[in-house]
Amino acid sequence: TNSTLLQLFRYTFVGGAAFIADFGTLYILTEYFKIHYLVSAAISFILGLLINYFLSVKWVFNSRAMKNRTLEFLLFTLIGVIGLGLNELFLWILTDVLLIYYLLSKIFTTIIVYFWNFFARKFLLFRKQ
Repeated sequence: TNSTLLQLFRYTFVGGAAFIADFGTLYILTEYFKIHYLVSAAISFILGLLINYFLSVKWVFNSRAMKNRTLEFLLFTLIGVIGLGLNELFLWILTDVLLIYYLLSKIFTTIIVYFWNFFARKFLLFRKQ
């Protein structure tokens, strides 16, 4: 479908699957492997990005602005890297500056990055030509 509302609805499920992988990996790497939470967040975010790409292409967006799939993935990744920067920035502000527990900070941060990722990808990559 090309309906933004339906795509947003589907993207919520895709984002949910990516979030579970992201959040779970963040927790495991930080709590069990004792990796600093910002490093864990970067690693877990990349895992979520890969899950998000494959599910978005298969189920959420049916229109693609680019024929070159490598370039499409690179731009998808660039949007994700900007999202990662936002993720790290807001996670740091909420956790280190405002002293909110890092997992709670991750939930707030995810909401912000979710909207950035969806609308950037929809309008830059998965629009009708």
